[in-house]
Amino acid sequence: MKDLVEYMARSLAEYPDQVEITAAENEQGSVLELRVAREDLGKVIGRQGRTARAMRVILGAASARTGQRVALEILE
Repeated sequence: MKDLVEYMARSLAEYPDQVEITAAENEQGSVLELRVAREDLGKVIGRQGRTARAMRVILGAASARTGQRVALEILE
C-alpha cells in the first residue's frame, strides 16, 4: 500500500524527491502519513480535496483486496 501511495504522490508532485511516507499502526488498522513539499501540498490535496479523496478511494479499494484497513493522512 505504501508503494501505491508513494507512486501517486510522486506523480503529482513537482518535487518528487521530497515525498515521504511513514506507516503507523492504530487500533483500527494501518495509517499512512504522507508528507510533501509545501509547494506540492495543493496539488496533492486538489480542489476541494478531490485529489486526496480519489487517492483514499484507490487506497481503500486496494486495501480491501488484501483484507487490510489502511487510512491516508496528508500532513504538512
